[in-house]
Amino acid sequence: MIRNNYRLLSLTLLCFIAFIHATNSSAQDKKNHTTVILSLDGFRWDYPTKTATPALNRIAHDGVKAVSLIPSFPSKTFPNHYTIATGLVPDHHGLVNNSFYDPKLNKPYSLSNKDARFNPVFYGGEPIWITAQKQGVKTASFFWVGTDVDNLHPDIWKKYNQQTPFPERIDTIVKWLKLPLAERPRLIMAYYHEPDESGHNYGPDDKRTLKTVREMDQMVGKLYQQIKELPNADSINFIIVADHGMGAISSKRNIVLRDYIPKSWPVMIQGGTPNFNIYASGVWKDSAYTALKKAPHIQVWKPAEVPAYLNYGKNQRVGDIIVVADSAWSISLSKAEKEGTGGTHGYDPRNTDMHAIFYAVGPDFKKNYVQPSFQNIHIYPLLAYLLGIQPAKTDGDLQQVIEMVKR
Repeated sequence: MIRNNYRLLSLTLLCFIAFIHATNSSAQDKKNHTTVILSLDGFRWDYPTKTATPALNRIAHDGVKAVSLIPSFPSKTFPNHYTIATGLVPDHHGLVNNSFYDPKLNKPYSLSNKDARFNPVFYGGEPIWITAQKQGVKTASFFWVGTDVDNLHPDIWKKYNQQTPFPERIDTIVKWLKLPLAERPRLIMAYYHEPDESGHNYGPDDKRTLKTVREMDQMVGKLYQQIKELPNADSINFIIVADHGMGAISSKRNIVLRDYIPKSWPVMIQGGTPNFNIYASGVWKDSAYTALKKAPHIQVWKPAEVPAYLNYGKNQRVGDIIVVADSAWSISLSKAEKEGTGGTHGYDPRNTDMHAIFYAVGPDFKKNYVQPSFQNIHIYPLLAYLLGIQPAKTDGDLQQVIEMVKR
């Protein structure tokens, strides 16, 4: 009996040592792994069913493909890129729209306002590259939202220039991946402004938009192939995402705000179709709200009335009234600015036209695995896991996406 117990104890001890060794080896492996995450702005989840995307199809076969990536509200570019970076919904990280007003700072924010655009006071939360830097992990970015903001820079970063050719961006990323291990960034974040621009101009189903989709797929394919040819290819994870999708609009489906809120009223309006944040005080707040409630094809909320599932309305930057158009409808400020045909985004994320893509391949991902649709807040904890670092507290949950990775 004593001999059998000794054998059992020895076997248990050996198993425990093997487990600790495997865990340490896995952690050590992650310390040598690099993650490249590329965002294709406005790449709708179902574009691969509308036209040929052989590169993405190959990555799905070699790795992981999500049914779709669900954006946070509002499904706009800056709010969602920063959500991916921080794991926080826009209401929590502070970029509540592409343009808004902060009553506490008494300052407006917009993409064209450089003083605000590069001011870190507007950017809350902790982006993944800052989390990584704090724990000794080198980081780099080619145009990701927030990386060119004062005091928020990664170790290597680029000031945004949309005219930079896509092949040049690929060459730079590959150059970073070829750096000696001590200098090499282990997190590289990159951004392409297409096919969003084409989707806005022509709509999601236009042949010109789908041509751009194919071109972006070719760019993904070139980068993937060059990664695979690197001597350290087996240590590189490659993730492709988008911030939101794209929905078709028409000049026949447009609501003009000035038809309900006269220009003479002391009311501030920020935003762009289909999302607006309205700032007013006293009786004007109620007047604007009452007037807008009469408008068809739009949702009008006071902050406390925003549906809970949108996770929006508690940040003071959202204003006194939140307006969003019904899906496929647009909103313009005046008749002179009436929206035309094409496409837009910003709608309720329950509209699947707003859903984006998520593909991933590399040593830490399963092969030929289909991940159910998930919210983009979960990408931050996933990136932290891949880098082997301790994440900050966020709205994301690693358990929502853990099944796509090898463990």
